[in-house]
Amino acid sequence: MKTKISFLKLLAAVAAGASVNCATAKEPPAATFAKETKKPLVQIAILLDTSGSMEGLIDQAKSQLWKISNEFLKARQDGVAPEVQVALYEYGKSSLKAETGWIRQIQPLTQDLDKISEELFALRTNGGDEYCGWVIKDAVNELAWSSAPDVYKAIFIAGNEPFTQGPVPYAESCKAAIAKGIIVNTIHCGPEAEGINTKWKDGADLADGKYLVIDQNRAVVSMATPQDQEIARLGLELNQTYLAYGVAGRAGAARQVAQDANVATLAPASGAVLQRSVAKASANYQNSAWDLVDAAKDKTFEVAKLKTEELPAPMQKMDAGERRVFIEKNSKERAEIQARINQLNAEREQYVAQRMKEVAGTNTLDSVVISAVREQSAKRNFKFE
Repeated sequence: MKTKISFLKLLAAVAAGASVNCATAKEPPAATFAKETKKPLVQIAILLDTSGSMEGLIDQAKSQLWKISNEFLKARQDGVAPEVQVALYEYGKSSLKAETGWIRQIQPLTQDLDKISEELFALRTNGGDEYCGWVIKDAVNELAWSSAPDVYKAIFIAGNEPFTQGPVPYAESCKAAIAKGIIVNTIHCGPEAEGINTKWKDGADLADGKYLVIDQNRAVVSMATPQDQEIARLGLELNQTYLAYGVAGRAGAARQVAQDANVATLAPASGAVLQRSVAKASANYQNSAWDLVDAAKDKTFEVAKLKTEELPAPMQKMDAGERRVFIEKNSKERAEIQARINQLNAEREQYVAQRMKEVAGTNTLDSVVISAVREQSAKRNFKFE
């Protein structure tokens, strides 16, 4: 790769879980919460070139993951906030397998933001061949795309080498994508004219997408506000309300703490710590695979079904009624902290809006992705506050 680029890496690893039935007639009912009606859906695949000199791309992805995911907190379809799923691919790294086109699916479509963040911090770069047509074909064919007509489905592919490389014609891949209702947005990390000449714009045009250009070396700076410190503190306090259970519990709780620590290593000016805290206060941060509070929101989930050793240590000596009260207590505490974060964030956004001035210069990852998402999802009846 000739120049350093900056782009995104978003989300991965699937949150699942739930067991069923099983409480005796003498026991109090297991902890349950009303299950929400089916949510609107947003599906995005991020195809990231990780061939040489990509440190800038990785750094920007680490810091902007949470900001981009938080944009969907403002989206509504028929008044309902969407579920957001993100998949992540890397391509063009010589340490990958030649027979698969130097392409790797890092994560399938998922809501697990912590797993995506973990993968971002683990990414390394290496030189190689960048086969855009091939990686688009893989994303179209391998991922579990919804067939529903009102789902916003989009691919964002970033890089700076010619879009024409490789044995799979990019035109065929882009046409196959839009035939399934999947928009292809291309992000060229370099001069606009060069991206046009090397067919990045043509790829987007073929699949109803946007041709986007970003500054591969520009650092993204978040405006400091009086609310930042308290939002970050409350984001860490939320961890105390999580009740890890089952085989996935220990790993999930450890991953949560590790990603808090990872974003804390990034430049304070990036705003990553703040954006992660806001994400953790949202419905999009969902950990039912390992957290009892989230799992209990599904009315089919029963705590009584779990073995004693699968429960958090404080709950193991409790009876069924005490366990229910304990989960509800943590759920209430979490909701209160999340409400406070959201209130502070609303004040923060108002503060920024009052002071923000138009900044001259080129685009960065977060700005181009957010702009494209807003414009394209409007055609699927999504509205942003």
